[in-house]
Amino acid sequence: MQNKGIIKLFALLFGLVSIYQLSFTFKSGQIEQTAETAAIAKYADTEEDYQTKRNIEELRYLDSLKTSKIKVGDNFEPIEVYNLGIAQYSYTEVENNAMNLGLDLKGGINVILQISVRDILKGLADNSKDPIFNKALDNAEELQKDSQDSYLQSFFTAFDAIKGDTKLASPDIFANRTLSDEIKFDMSDSEVKSILETKIDESIVSAFEVLRKRIDKFGVTSPNIQRLGNSGRILLELPGAKDIERVKDLVTKTAQLQFWETYKTEEVVPYLLEVNQALVEANKKAETTDEVADVTETEDEGTADAIDELTGQIESDSTSVANVNPLGIQGYGNGGSVVGMFLSKDKERVMAELNSSKHRASLPAEMRYVRFVWGLQNEESEYSDLYAIKGNRDGEPELSGAVITDASQDYDQVSRPAVSMQMDARGSKVWEEMTKKAYETQGYIAIVLDNTVYSAPSVSSGPIAGGRSQISGSFSLTEAVDLANVLRAGKLPASAQIVQADEVGPSLGQEAIDSGMRSFMIALAFVLLWMMVYYGKAGGFADIALMLNILLIFGVLASLGAVLTLPGIAGIVLTIGMSVDANVLIFERIKEEIAKGKTQKEAIKDGFSNALSSILDANITTGLTAFILFVFGTGPIKGFATTLIIGILTSLFTAIFITRLLVDWYVGRGGKLDFSTSLTKNLFTNLNIEFLKKRKIAYIISGALILASLGSLFTTGLDQGIDFVGGRTYQVRFDQDMSVEEVKNDLHEVFESAEVKTIGGANQLKISTKYKVEDSSIEADEEVQSMLFETLRKYLPEGMTYAEFLDGSGDKKIGKMLSSKVSPTIADDIKKSSIWAILGSLVVVFLYILLRFKKWQFSLGAVAAVFHDVLIVLGIYSLTWRIMPFSMEIDQTFIAAILTVIGYSLNDTVVVFDRIREYFNENLGWGLDTTINRSINSTVSRTLNTSLTTLVALLAMFLFGADSLKDLLFALIVGVIVGTYSSVFIATPIMYDTARKGSAADALKNKEKEEDAEEV
Repeated sequence: MQNKGIIKLFALLFGLVSIYQLSFTFKSGQIEQTAETAAIAKYADTEEDYQTKRNIEELRYLDSLKTSKIKVGDNFEPIEVYNLGIAQYSYTEVENNAMNLGLDLKGGINVILQISVRDILKGLADNSKDPIFNKALDNAEELQKDSQDSYLQSFFTAFDAIKGDTKLASPDIFANRTLSDEIKFDMSDSEVKSILETKIDESIVSAFEVLRKRIDKFGVTSPNIQRLGNSGRILLELPGAKDIERVKDLVTKTAQLQFWETYKTEEVVPYLLEVNQALVEANKKAETTDEVADVTETEDEGTADAIDELTGQIESDSTSVANVNPLGIQGYGNGGSVVGMFLSKDKERVMAELNSSKHRASLPAEMRYVRFVWGLQNEESEYSDLYAIKGNRDGEPELSGAVITDASQDYDQVSRPAVSMQMDARGSKVWEEMTKKAYETQGYIAIVLDNTVYSAPSVSSGPIAGGRSQISGSFSLTEAVDLANVLRAGKLPASAQIVQADEVGPSLGQEAIDSGMRSFMIALAFVLLWMMVYYGKAGGFADIALMLNILLIFGVLASLGAVLTLPGIAGIVLTIGMSVDANVLIFERIKEEIAKGKTQKEAIKDGFSNALSSILDANITTGLTAFILFVFGTGPIKGFATTLIIGILTSLFTAIFITRLLVDWYVGRGGKLDFSTSLTKNLFTNLNIEFLKKRKIAYIISGALILASLGSLFTTGLDQGIDFVGGRTYQVRFDQDMSVEEVKNDLHEVFESAEVKTIGGANQLKISTKYKVEDSSIEADEEVQSMLFETLRKYLPEGMTYAEFLDGSGDKKIGKMLSSKVSPTIADDIKKSSIWAILGSLVVVFLYILLRFKKWQFSLGAVAAVFHDVLIVLGIYSLTWRIMPFSMEIDQTFIAAILTVIGYSLNDTVVVFDRIREYFNENLGWGLDTTINRSINSTVSRTLNTSLTTLVALLAMFLFGADSLKDLLFALIVGVIVGTYSSVFIATPIMYDTARKGSAADALKNKEKEEDAEEV
């Protein structure tokens, strides 16, 4: 081997860089452990809501390391937490260099947000009332359910279908004041469409930037935000985020900040009393005819009595509330901006009555545009304040949040959390005019955020110049910080709905790490031991290369900032099994060369050289399927593909170069390598099995399996997960073993349909429901989650609160551990992209094999074997999903398994094909059947070795790894077994049957002729 010095230097540097990079991961883990210990010491588990307090304390500790500085000379520098001697690092630097752990290992939230293109279009059309336009919007919603097109394209399709003579450039639609500079009345629809596409794209980019700024301020480690094509969808990954509800609120808040003048108490009370009295009269009329009411008082007297009762002048008779105070007025403001107080539970009913057209008809002309808005709810109070703001015909405020240039968390005059704001020049001018008017009229200005009044102060010191103002209210420090972040980052151009979400509790993540590492070490130990047992000292050299390979995989992941996920660990375990494949191929070829009588050095040289073609072909086919998985996958699946790709590359380097260096070094010192032990010396030598004669039996067996699989697929079907059908899934842990049927019956009464399965132990259930599947709002999520808690309450520890149930990752580890949500539209997209991923991988591999082997018969055999493997894996899932003790849902993880099976099956097949081509080139006189049989016999040792090590590695992960990966691993285990079988008994026989019509020499090109053709 040439350039050994360069390879040694590269390997040394590569290894040192990996160790250096991984050291930050270990240091970061130590610091986080210290923070957690400090939080536990500060808050005992006897305190109320102790877990939330611990989370906040842990974050505070880590934030202090980031923000605190110490004086060094004349400068202030960050606190040093890691000293390598040649360099010192702050916690921020350590955190940035540490390996990123994915959602399933660290806990947190992964969401896909759908920016409402409908809202953007309505905004661009200035909220047009045009019936054609609004009908097209509704029709586009329906088209989206079964379409891969973007919402905008569906809108264009819907509009073209019903437009008649109406044009997009109509003054009632897009040729309005807002777009007057860009869209003219005489423009064609195609011209307008082009402009709208640009506008929509700009709006989504704006939404992306707003979300990115908000997330940057949130303070999680290694957040990831990506725009998903042109779909209007944005992916957010926040590993380590513990306050899930806060995250949801932050990323979906539109932040519609508005400033309005308000009416005073005395201006609105007459209307409240009038509505109340109207309800009194309505109740009297509704009384039964046999209950004659003795009405002797005048309307004014009745009203006066109602006021007296409400203000405490007379005692209230609880039995006559419906007759005296049906509106539920609990009090009035003291001449200020609050016009009334009501019970919080009555808010919806009160607002409906006040906004009823029959009541509003009695409003004075100057108040006809009044808007009633609730104040910020104090969680400790059962009452809510009502405000009345001075609306207008257009419903537009005099001043909006668009003028805010900066915002920061602050404190008001009584040291309560507040938010200070700075406005731009235009906003400052309008603000000065508004505050001047309020000062002169002794009026109030309501600060309204997302249709909630945060405060409505008076102006007591004259007009406010300079655009500086403050929002104060009954909110916590966290809420004030979030509000400042939202205002500073800007508002979303349209509403954002969470259409897909995965939430994982941190303790579940820690359990995944523990189980993943345990299974990883067991798999590694077996592979290391097996290589020593089978290949002796040479196996020891392969083990050293394997250990370096693992170090490089983790080092590359950390260096690239890639995210390590639970499927990623599975990918590394799979890589361990597959990485020895290259060494097995090499060692088997060396043994063949030694058997031919060559010297040890010649055998080693020729063995490495002859095995190279098979190694490259096998790894390239697996790499191609991993690449397709990376392109089509998201989240943990992309992590699986990433580690698989990196593993393939590092495996090639360590097997081809590092093992060669070690072997050459040992032989160069006079050492002798047999590449076998006393137990394995003559194992699988001189095999002479007539594999092709058994192909008919194999066809019958495979045909029967495929028919059984197809029959089950068409009758029983598959257990499709929410990734493919939409819905919500929760993983809930209890403190006792549960009856699946009992829980299922209870949930059916509430949700009408629910699936309940045991996952892991009998005390852990996976619950799926399609209840309100079409509603992706935060409110719907909260409603379903709350209903779930109430239904399961009787099975949970006595006294467990809703908050404790949601925080199932607490010390008790009882409650919700994980949740997922997928909207029907996303589910449809996932299903279609999964199909394309599988078909795409088959096409790519077919073309690659055709390119490498120059004959379509090889490609046909390989693809037929892959189809065979996929159908049987699907069939086994269809036949057994009802009886298996673990989840066997068909979801994105299963698609990852299928693509991996495709890659592995091809890996085996290509090795056999490569040997067939080689034998044919060397033995032109052999018949095609002889060539194929001897090729298969010569690769049996390699096939069984690789399959066995891979299978044991997967079994270790399956038996000792995380429960959530059992479906993925089961598919891989079945795939390895079936793939090994098909490479010998399906792919090769089909290639033979389609090629045997001519002689062997005509069926396969001679290598020498191929080389001659290439030279020409």
